[in-house]
Amino acid sequence: MSKDTTSEHLRAELKSLADTLEEVLSTSADKSKSELDKLRNKARTALEESRQRLGESGERIAQTTREAAIRADDYVHEKPWHGVGIGAAVGIVLGILLTRR
Repeated sequence: MSKDTTSEHLRAELKSLADTLEEVLSTSADKSKSELDKLRNKARTALEESRQRLGESGERIAQTTREAAIRADDYVHEKPWHGVGIGAAVGIVLGILLTRR
């Protein structure tokens, strides 16, 4: 799954959760006990689903980060001078950006 798709799914999930919770909060005064129970269950279900999906996304992000770190480590071990050059270039760019402030 691409980063854009994951981000869009997360945004949609959070929006859905927010809409459900907003519905519960805004209509609680006008509803009967049974309707409030239905809304609470709907909100609870949405919250649990959101937590599960966010947890899965966090695990995927962590796995992707670990894989990138392993690839970077392998690259630096295979070509140490390239790693030194990249590090120096990043340091120079950061130095220039920080001194402009």
